[in-house]
Amino acid sequence: MSKFLTLMLAVITFAACTNSNEKMSKCVNDTWDKVFPLSEKVNHKKVSFQTQYGFTLVADLYTPKANDQSQITNYKYAALAVSGPFGATKEQSSGLYAMKMAERGFITLAFDPSFTGESSGEPRRTASPDINTEDFMAAVDYLSKLPEVDADRIGIIGICGWGGIALNAAAADTRIKATVASTMYDMTRVSGNGYFDSADTEEARHEARVALAAQRLADPAAMAGGVIDPLPDDAPQFVKDYYDYYKTPRGYHARSGNSNDGWRVIGTQAYANSRFLYYINEIRSAVLIMHGENAHSRYFGEAAYHYMVDGKAEGYKTVVAPNPCPENKELLIIPDASHCDLYDGGFTEPAGQGEPKNLIPWDKLAEFFNKNLK
Repeated sequence: MSKFLTLMLAVITFAACTNSNEKMSKCVNDTWDKVFPLSEKVNHKKVSFQTQYGFTLVADLYTPKANDQSQITNYKYAALAVSGPFGATKEQSSGLYAMKMAERGFITLAFDPSFTGESSGEPRRTASPDINTEDFMAAVDYLSKLPEVDADRIGIIGICGWGGIALNAAAADTRIKATVASTMYDMTRVSGNGYFDSADTEEARHEARVALAAQRLADPAAMAGGVIDPLPDDAPQFVKDYYDYYKTPRGYHARSGNSNDGWRVIGTQAYANSRFLYYINEIRSAVLIMHGENAHSRYFGEAAYHYMVDGKAEGYKTVVAPNPCPENKELLIIPDASHCDLYDGGFTEPAGQGEPKNLIPWDKLAEFFNKNLK
């Protein structure tokens, strides 16, 4: 296996059922098994819905508690679909985001993508640019049909790798009226170019393609990736941050490949030859890209923002027209925050110990959605 491919699999982390042969029906769990406590301000229930590719996505639906039950019957809520990080499950960061936004008056849906967590799809731990974008649009379908939801007031939140997928969905689906990409990765860029574009050459990509082609014949079911364990002393800080979240009680979950043994080696092969963000300069709806000041992934969000607004950015070869609606686009940099701090707000000590930092500006996100989901 090439050094490039090995590096990619070692530090890009992914999710599914703990056993790669485990069927979706065996994974479903109706008990509260999140890595965060259930808020007393919201109601929660497990739901499922179909995608246009025929997959069943399993999700957690969070609704604000109302003092008067008739309020839920007669009032149409704005709604948000949430997913990510790439390789995590709805019991981790996306569920927290969904619950926190439900506390602030939104109906929210945190879903497991196709092939991962409790959702269907075989073989497990596989990704697809088309299927993953459809996952978000299918979540919008589901929310649009809820009687208590205003179908004209739906937004989405994508975290980490699902931030890039969220932008791709917003470019494709005009029903999405507002999008937040938090601590985002452009998974197609990192798959094709390596971290920090360190393998952005034809030669490096050819080497990776040769290795993946050989892997398909040698053992297409082989797994790799996940957060490295034990953690080497000389691991990059962002890998240590991943470990601190995914491998400790702070964020560990049994169905999360990030917390366990990762993804199929060939599971993201299609990403390396695709680009999610080609048309984001044509998104007319509101977009907020949020990153930590100290995040290793910050360059993804900054480049996506400038490409979306200005039509050009470092790391993107195509120069396109500026955005027709730049006034509703925003780049928010959170001081002192790392990549994983925006998974759950961060802590003052490693392994989720000490006092919470509370670095995620929940009220700012609510303000953004309230403004743009009128």
